[in-house]
Amino acid sequence: MAHFFAYISRVKLIERWSLMFSVRKENVAEHSLQVGMIAHGLALIKNKYFDGNINADRVTTLAMYHDASEVITGDLPTPVKYSNPTIKEAYKAIEENAITNLLSFLPEDLVEDYQTILDPGAEDAEAMKLVKAADTLCAYIKCLEERALGNNEFNRAKATLEAKIRSYRMPEVDHFMAHYMNSFSLNLDELSSH
Repeated sequence: MAHFFAYISRVKLIERWSLMFSVRKENVAEHSLQVGMIAHGLALIKNKYFDGNINADRVTTLAMYHDASEVITGDLPTPVKYSNPTIKEAYKAIEENAITNLLSFLPEDLVEDYQTILDPGAEDAEAMKLVKAADTLCAYIKCLEERALGNNEFNRAKATLEAKIRSYRMPEVDHFMAHYMNSFSLNLDELSSH
């Protein structure tokens, strides 16, 4: 029996933003879906408006699985994960071990296919840049949503993420910020009125 899909579906039980007070809780499954949708959009924007030639479907798949190892490791908050080189290196090794464990839950004839998704190589570097940007945009969206609910806990994170987004210098990300990001601060009535 192969337990991969049942095991990985448990990402819905892994809570994000564990060190922050959140009005609305967020889990890794819903985050991964949102990263997948936004990464797909970034790939299409890159291709349509900025002469890109990237496989949007591949980007989406990589994005959906970008935090899969957290079903084993849990979600280690970014400030902790990157607080010093020793912790960063140790966590990388833990993530690699988690990926190996996840792959062991697959039948052998599927391992190679999922290996390239769970641990993308150099050939996916451009796609992973879009996934990373989408991941950051989703964190920024979380900040906007929490602030719209009156939660000031995310003020500092919002400012930090804005700076990170600007540092990417990716036209597709700038386009997303200019044309789509403000909508995330609107309520349903405001979104429904064109």
